[in-house]
Amino acid sequence: MELRNRTAVVTGAASGIGRALARRCAGSGMRVVLADVEAAPLAEAARELEKQGAQALAVVTDVSRPADLEALAARAEDAFGAVHLVCNNAGVFAGGLSYETPLADYEWVFAVNVWGVLHGLRTFVPRLLAQGEGHVLITASMAALTATPFAAPYVMSKHAVLALAESLHLELRARSAPVGVSVVCPEMIRTGIGESRRNQPGGASAGARPERELVEGALRAGCATGLDPDVIAVRALEAVRERRFYVLPPAGDPWNAAMRARQDDLRAGGDLRLSLPGTKN
Repeated sequence: MELRNRTAVVTGAASGIGRALARRCAGSGMRVVLADVEAAPLAEAARELEKQGAQALAVVTDVSRPADLEALAARAEDAFGAVHLVCNNAGVFAGGLSYETPLADYEWVFAVNVWGVLHGLRTFVPRLLAQGEGHVLITASMAALTATPFAAPYVMSKHAVLALAESLHLELRARSAPVGVSVVCPEMIRTGIGESRRNQPGGASAGARPERELVEGALRAGCATGLDPDVIAVRALEAVRERRFYVLPPAGDPWNAAMRARQDDLRAGGDLRLSLPGTKN
């Protein structure tokens, strides 16, 4: 897929992987529409691209609201005429024991991580099909391909996102549609997702349990020393250019090994081991 002189829409573009994707899209000669729920860092991200000579548009967007996605598409089309690459990237995290985590946490995580992606697909895929070209990039997680305790809302949401991406890919292929799909499954990345409760409606749920504090603290610590988000942006755009579906850590990476260990357990049909990087069975 040719990126130069095309238009990309990136959700969750104010920070982390989304901001890196926006930078890489701009560096590839694309016009970039940046969307995020946080207005101030979003405007800063757009200014950064403009200073580098890119055409950029910031649109404050809550992906959990379908009307916001329709407004985002309208703004993008008004500014640049058409959209060619849609990066459904916005995501949040909540953890804790599966049976104790408040329903409000499940609802919030699914509203952003799952419904946000679905709203993006329902808004943009018909447009891409109508114009006869385009590509959809969906950010899932290695949590979608491994077994992880104390993070049920997030892990469930990312399994759902991967399933949605796979369904979309096979549907478009069955129709011989001129629209590609890629799903990127990042490992531990240096982002602010461990602080995502700052955007939780009504504030973080009360009565945090030790397991929630443990896993959310571990996530913040892991992100602090994680990979540069630019690594994922490069990996993702390479897949877009090649129209490759799965975007995974390279062979030999501990997260790739964890994925394969879970696949081995599935094939064996027996017990499920904890095989995440840094853990022992």
